[in-house]
Amino acid sequence: MEHLGRYQQSLQDKNTFSVTWELVPGRGAFEKAQEVVMASAEKAAKSDKVHALTITDNPGGNPAISAEMLGAEINRLGVEPLVHFTCKDKNRNQMEGLLYGMERAQVRNLLIMTGDYTYSGFQGRSKPVFDIDPSMALHLITALNKGMEVPTMKGTATLAPTHFFAGAAASPFKALESEQMGQYYKLKKKLEAGAQFIVPQLGYDARKFHELIIMMKYLGYGHIPVLGNIYLLPLGAAKLMNRNGLPGCVTTNKLVSVLEQEATAADKGKAKRLERAAKMYAFMKGMGYAGAHIGGHGMSFEDLEFIIGKGEELAPNWMDVIPEFDFAQPNGWYYFETDSKTGLNTETPVDRSKDKPASSVGYKAFQFLHHAMFEKKGFLFKPMQGLAKAVDGSSLEHAFTRVEHFMKVMTNECLHCGDCGLFDIAYLCPTSQCPKGQRNGPCGGSFEGYCEVYPKTSAHKKECIYVRAYPRLKSHGAEDQLGAYHVPPVNYDLLWTSSWLNFFMGRDHSAIRLGIEPPVKK
Repeated sequence: MEHLGRYQQSLQDKNTFSVTWELVPGRGAFEKAQEVVMASAEKAAKSDKVHALTITDNPGGNPAISAEMLGAEINRLGVEPLVHFTCKDKNRNQMEGLLYGMERAQVRNLLIMTGDYTYSGFQGRSKPVFDIDPSMALHLITALNKGMEVPTMKGTATLAPTHFFAGAAASPFKALESEQMGQYYKLKKKLEAGAQFIVPQLGYDARKFHELIIMMKYLGYGHIPVLGNIYLLPLGAAKLMNRNGLPGCVTTNKLVSVLEQEATAADKGKAKRLERAAKMYAFMKGMGYAGAHIGGHGMSFEDLEFIIGKGEELAPNWMDVIPEFDFAQPNGWYYFETDSKTGLNTETPVDRSKDKPASSVGYKAFQFLHHAMFEKKGFLFKPMQGLAKAVDGSSLEHAFTRVEHFMKVMTNECLHCGDCGLFDIAYLCPTSQCPKGQRNGPCGGSFEGYCEVYPKTSAHKKECIYVRAYPRLKSHGAEDQLGAYHVPPVNYDLLWTSSWLNFFMGRDHSAIRLGIEPPVKK
């Protein structure tokens, strides 16, 4: 129990509504932004109202002071940090190294996220990393917490267990069935990987906040605490989010119109913003959220105190404010049926089988070839395995690899990773067709089905590969395959080698998952 921090205790105590205050430290070491953060941290440390200060990690894909280092400094003030730990800038080795350092510094509260695609950097846009995704990072942290076994020159050694309290993000604020289901499949994988709490993306639709709480129970994780996400929303930020300028944050045209009206007041709408945040606090507490994650550009400690105080005052009658948060996306899809009495949700899932998409000729061709070549009962499986046995390690391997690569470049823009992900996402390549290389589900940044990274013009925009994969699989009732198993990170030992040989010789992740044994060479 000595390693159980105040923040973890607050989330696990049913009688405490935990509060985290989000701080955005910005670029530089001793600039105004960092001084404001430290001054805010000092105020929070003297208060009993804030259970943790949450620190963003290069938000918007722009450079900023290290959340990990700043977390250690804040820890020394006597208030716990909740560090945003993202996958965009760090490979798996650097992540592991940072985690060891954070354990020593007793910075143990982590919010694991994919992260925004890189936007700027020294002398131009920096190269994004995205070596592993959040569910993979959570597997690493779970292994470290148990005492990870690592190879040594003499065999193996077991490391001392770490004590991280790691959570993950989820987004219920998606417009399309295919988009939303991808989020829930990934949420399931994060929970299975060991996520100890969940924080939703930012939105203003009360029914969607309610949906997430029911979904956690539906997945069998109702005991895992969920924090609501509250942002003190000004008109400028709302307009930016409305066009997906802050990927994943959702503000509808209706909400923007309300804010435009409020902005005509003498205080530019600040009183209404504070009141809206307090009402969100109230309905989140009423719905069963374990706490609230509260932020806002330029938000003072006094603003935070108002939100908490007013929110507590409104909480006993939280259902009264629900009609004020009817900011549904046009034709937005919901997982559960509507509760006509409350305007929220029942616990009955909608019937997803009513809509069965048609299967394209191209997808059917991929299915046929896959069944024939890569399934043990396929008529080409044994011939291909025999060919692989003969070619592997021989003078023919280079030519064989070039032919395979050419074919997959033509069909899937193959980048030759050697550890093929086509099996996992309805024959769509996550390495070449997802800018973040996501193998276990979509990131939270898509908007109306389209990837956040590509230009929004009709000539250049691209659908998220998971939005494309879902109807392919649903056409034959296999859509739940997207959440069926955890996909490990790419094994770069296999880079630029033949993925076909790696499969039939039992080396890649699909072969290992399916139990493909390499043929015995005589």
